[in-house]
Order: sequence, then C-alpha cells, then structure tokens
Amino acid sequence: MAHQEKLLKDADFSPLFSQLMALTQVTNVEFGRLAQRSILSPGSRRVILVSSDVVFGLARMFEIFGDTLGETGIRVFRNLDDALEWVLAKSTTA
Repeated sequence: MAHQEKLLKDADFSPLFSQLMALTQVTNVEFGRLAQRSILSPGSRRVILVSSDVVFGLARMFEIFGDTLGETGIRVFRNLDDALEWVLAKSTTA
C-alpha cells in the first residue's frame, strides 16, 4: 500500500504502466488489501512472480478476482523468464 502511495505521488507515474511483483521470498500476502484499490488501468499487464505453493494459490485467486472486475492483465508465474516475456509482450491482448 505504501508503494502505491509513492507511485501516485510520482509525476512520471502512468496508470498504463506494466508491473512485476516479485514475491519469491514471501510466504504470505494480504491480497485482499491489494484488491481493494488498483492504481493501474484495467488493461495494464501485471505479473506476480512466486515460488511457494501457498503464495501461488493466493495469487491465482487474486488474478481470478481481478478478472471478474475487468482487470484482465494479471497473470501469475513461477519462472522469471516467462513472466518477463509475457509482461513485456507488445500485444495489448491479455
């Protein structure tokens, strides 16, 4: 949440940016708080990079919840190369 506030205050920030959240060292995440407010546009590509099964499951639920709200650009990956390939793809189709 603090990171979102910092971005919103940055004059160079655009809600059209893509995002990579590297949560490979995290064992638990409060995705509910993140789902309450999005500062990125619904079509922005957002990658959640995870390593643990628990965080993978939580991130997938976050992805599905976002999709129901029209945020179609959220994907969960376990591999950095795959995550970067997807988030940096030129296509605007999620």
